[in-house]
Amino acid sequence: MSGVNKVILIGRLGKDPETRVFENGGKKVSFTLATSEVYKDKDGNRREVTEWHNVVCWRLLADIAEKYFTKGKLLYVEGRLRTRMWEENGVKKYFTEIEATSITMLGSKNDGKPTEHKEEQ
Repeated sequence: MSGVNKVILIGRLGKDPETRVFENGGKKVSFTLATSEVYKDKDGNRREVTEWHNVVCWRLLADIAEKYFTKGKLLYVEGRLRTRMWEENGVKKYFTEIEATSITMLGSKNDGKPTEHKEEQ
């Protein structure tokens, strides 16, 4: 039986996306997405905890992210976890990010309807 690797997030972009174009013409767009959880502590005070997620887009999603995503934009992101490992001075380092497979822009300025984009498999 194979496993399931699926991530679903709704959050806001922390800054404008960063684009990297490779020699072969491939494109990678990366951005951070903030998700927040609000709760009341034992004393009844309102608390908010924000988690930051590293998201990466390839191909068509990279083109769309580069063109339309800006800091503060509300997004619905579906994807999978990817962890990269490398060795630096004999020490193993790890970096985990979400590889987006589908993104819906929420709260669109055009007509108020969400706009969905999916990566072709």
